[in-house]
Amino acid sequence: MDWLHHIFQKSPEIALFLSLAVGYFIGQINFGKFQLGGVGGSLLAAVVISQAGVTIDNGVKAVMFAVFIYAVGYDSGPGFFNSLNRKTLREIAMAVFLAVSALVTVVICAKLFHLNKGLAAGLAGGALTQSAIIGTAGDAIARLGLPADQVKSLQSDVAIAYAVTYVFGSLGAIIVCVNILPKFMGQSLRDASIQAERELTSGAPSIAPGQLSALPEMVGRAYKIDVSAGKTVKDVETQHQDLLTIERIKRDGHQLDPAPDLVLKPDDVVLVVGRREGVVAFGASGGEVATVEDVGVVMQTRQGVFTRKGMNHTTIAAARELLDRDMRHGVYIQGISRAGQPLPILPETQLEHGDVLTFYGSPKDTKRAVDIAGYELPYSIKTDFIYMGVGLVLGLLIGLIVINVGGIPLTLGSGGGCLLAGLLFGWMRGKHPMYGVMPSAASRLLQDFGLAAFVVVVGLNSGLQAVVTVKQLGITIFLLGVFVTLFPLLLTMLFGRYVLKYNNAAILAGALAGSRSANPAFGGVLDKAESAVPTVPFAITYAIANVALTLLGPLVVGLV
Repeated sequence: MDWLHHIFQKSPEIALFLSLAVGYFIGQINFGKFQLGGVGGSLLAAVVISQAGVTIDNGVKAVMFAVFIYAVGYDSGPGFFNSLNRKTLREIAMAVFLAVSALVTVVICAKLFHLNKGLAAGLAGGALTQSAIIGTAGDAIARLGLPADQVKSLQSDVAIAYAVTYVFGSLGAIIVCVNILPKFMGQSLRDASIQAERELTSGAPSIAPGQLSALPEMVGRAYKIDVSAGKTVKDVETQHQDLLTIERIKRDGHQLDPAPDLVLKPDDVVLVVGRREGVVAFGASGGEVATVEDVGVVMQTRQGVFTRKGMNHTTIAAARELLDRDMRHGVYIQGISRAGQPLPILPETQLEHGDVLTFYGSPKDTKRAVDIAGYELPYSIKTDFIYMGVGLVLGLLIGLIVINVGGIPLTLGSGGGCLLAGLLFGWMRGKHPMYGVMPSAASRLLQDFGLAAFVVVVGLNSGLQAVVTVKQLGITIFLLGVFVTLFPLLLTMLFGRYVLKYNNAAILAGALAGSRSANPAFGGVLDKAESAVPTVPFAITYAIANVALTLLGPLVVGLV
């Protein structure tokens, strides 16, 4: 063990990455139907490795947590602000209910087991994984007017109880949110996320990375002209309500320009591109040709930001009528998103300035379309670090703000500040998509690595002290921590399901993790859901819980 301690002293970052590797390996192991997951596995691995004696600078923990929670806010920002309506009363009620039930649970446990103010406050801080309670409880103890040595002793008890209960506080929240809740709801987090995404997209199937629809909306087919012979290209396209475009014509071995007034002849081979229903209807008038040389054409998707003057709040149907046929010829709307949220492509859908339209057609036609709609949104895989850096700085500055209400210091802290900044900057990116690029892969890396590293640092720094303290104080504090961790969570889960009527496991899991301000549990939920669906309820409940749970410090000190 000495040689390991020597290595960790020289290079403590080895302990961090070793914990990650071992933890994610453990997290993949199935114990029956239970799987700990990478975050929970990393926490356990870090506690075991910490016994060799290793300390990671708390600055690493702060940085990792800041980038994790900012990325979470950035992804959920558009959805968060779009959801600020009467429906969010459920999230507010859930966060308040958990805070109140946790306070009552801690106070009753302290009374029954004769815990002093310090141990009770530390129990609340560790079991609820709310580190800010250490500060608010310590400040409240200092204001009691007790002798200096007694104040120091009670403040030390806060830290001891916190260290003993924090590990299971994190692990227990993961177990409830990631494992117990889906089984209770009878729905896996992944299936629940797919269901929620389908509802958001008006029933359209959710396509995951690497998946393709068996019935694509846009298709291309080659046909030999039969029934349509004698009609012009324009006549054929108009007959099918502009649901298709004739892109290529081959006659007697030669290619012809598909001009609108060109008359089609029998045995002409035409390449038809457009919406599936239009192309299928056209196919009834002629036989499909399997392979034809020199008829293929490259199609393109291009994104444009809708800013056209005089057409704000115009429906798709009205826009179609306002624009000349030549302007919209050969172009199809493949997708619409507003502030990062997809919209249904329906005639009555209203277009608003700032919407991102995805056009499908030939390169020339799509270029014309984005110029008419507004301006092109260039594709980029590079993260805008100026935008991200400013957002993180703003969030950390917000976290420094402390407001005293009735002698109780209220603060969002770095986590709440960075989450708020991420929400705001993500929403602004949705409104002005030319700025603040952060590809989904980059955001996912920040979330996964940031959270895992944060949890590992906590485990490495508190694991050794937790084991020693358990030996000194016995198992009582630890078992009380288990109860305080699980009971309010399970009670709130039942409250959310039966009183607040949550029917989707992924949404309830996000709301429950946020109500407990349980970042590791939330990371586990995201990992299992493979979707951003849980982030919106998490963002709302987390912002409320971060304040409500912090208030428990002075309240426990006052009530015990």
